[in-house]
Amino acid sequence: MKTENKMRVCAKGHKYYKSSDCPSCPTCEIENKPESGFLSKLSSPARSALIHEGIDTLSKLSNYTEKEILKIHGIGPASLPTMRTLLEDADLSFKKQ
Repeated sequence: MKTENKMRVCAKGHKYYKSSDCPSCPTCEIENKPESGFLSKLSSPARSALIHEGIDTLSKLSNYTEKEILKIHGIGPASLPTMRTLLEDADLSFKKQ
């Protein structure tokens, strides 16, 4: 059974279609994507999830285990390899369990 896409309008007036109740506007997500830094390398849901948790630097990210990061809504296993690489490039790593 296919879910019906509903037209929505964000606070900035962008019109978009979504089938879920997720309120994020795809146009706003593109406009808000950082041009540099580790957050710019992540998908929009992963980036938003980390920012929501106050994790905006690699140093802060290194204070968490991979298991803790995966528990955050919006972050899936596909994001971990990118995060691992970014941490390694900065001579950091996820906290050991």
